[in-house]
Amino acid sequence: MATSSDEATARRLDAEDPLTRFRDRFHLPAGPDGPLIYLCGHSLGLMPKAAGPMVEQELRDWATMGVEGHFHAGHPWYAYHEGFRESAATLVGARPGEVVMMNGLTVNLHLMMTSFYRPTPARHQILVEAPAFPSDHYAVQSQLVHHGFGTEEGLIWARPRPGEDTLRTSDIEAVLERRGGDVALMLLSAVNFHTGQLLDVPRLAAAAKRAGAVAGFDLAHAAGNVPLSLHDWDVDFAVWCSYKYLNAGPGAVAGCFVHETHGKSRLPRLAGWWGNDPATRFRMHLEETFVPQDGAQGWQLSNPPILSFAPLRASLDLFDEAGMPALRARSERMTAYLEQLVHAISSRRLVQLTPRDPAARGCQLSLRVTAEARGLFDRLRTAGVVCDFREPDVIRVAPVPLYNTFHELWRFGRILAEALA
Repeated sequence: MATSSDEATARRLDAEDPLTRFRDRFHLPAGPDGPLIYLCGHSLGLMPKAAGPMVEQELRDWATMGVEGHFHAGHPWYAYHEGFRESAATLVGARPGEVVMMNGLTVNLHLMMTSFYRPTPARHQILVEAPAFPSDHYAVQSQLVHHGFGTEEGLIWARPRPGEDTLRTSDIEAVLERRGGDVALMLLSAVNFHTGQLLDVPRLAAAAKRAGAVAGFDLAHAAGNVPLSLHDWDVDFAVWCSYKYLNAGPGAVAGCFVHETHGKSRLPRLAGWWGNDPATRFRMHLEETFVPQDGAQGWQLSNPPILSFAPLRASLDLFDEAGMPALRARSERMTAYLEQLVHAISSRRLVQLTPRDPAARGCQLSLRVTAEARGLFDRLRTAGVVCDFREPDVIRVAPVPLYNTFHELWRFGRILAEALA
């Protein structure tokens, strides 16, 4: 990464990077003096310009065809979800039959735990990381209660060491080695929402398997942010949302991965007609027994929400065009540049929680503000920076390689220095 932090360097970095062109494919929130500096893709990604026309096409097909749109729309609704098999699988390093886009993240998490969390009195504990995303925390607590176990005893927390902010892989492995006989499920976030730390997913999945536990992962902050190889890493299941780095819109359809070793199994599951064998799906009342189709699609419950799917198609088209390896390389350059700008500011008020090692993080930087944290956040917002604040003292910023620029980061560095002063 270039060591110079002058404006000319930032503009040169943008000019030399072929992926800079993707910025023009998004709608940019505007302030009074032009586009805002939007560094909040870890919370909600920006809208692809192609999303609107794609939604409008489905509305036109609905208006002109009615029910016939299921089979005769430009993208027939009956098979719409199957159009994501290749692109979604490529995004998370899976085989096409291992991925399905459906529901919301926490709904998918509960569906997966219904199948993969099979507790016994002797082995019923769930290993999670601290801090876990609140919805994950609530979901695993409710699963424990649902099965008749206490939440205090049923949860095992992998925590950073005293005085540290991030987890050590060896410490999680040690927990599994020491208490693995009690653990039914390990559920970790591949990228932690609070610190931005990227965990060593393959190593931890292997450790869970050695302990006899199921290896599950939340990819909410990882999908579209970091390269993933879920199939090769032998992850049992994973879930993710698509409104953050995948830019599919607020409340967008989520994703689910089930390793092919489980795809043909008859694991217990909550069933619905769209997970049924397509050959008999429309026999309706003539089919009294649910026969799940093979692969992750066998966990579907309802027919796909077409108007929510259309923006996801617009976004995944961009990922297919840019390629995750190129996006990851640009992301590493941008985050390193942002880190350089932050550390060039002479202030003891900022402490970086996110690991300095690029291999141990995505694009997000989490900054602890040791004094007047909320005031600093408010000054950034007033100056046209969109980021977010996590109580009591953490500001999260994320340069997204699809639409952020080096020049924006240079401007953010100037604004941050002035706000601190």
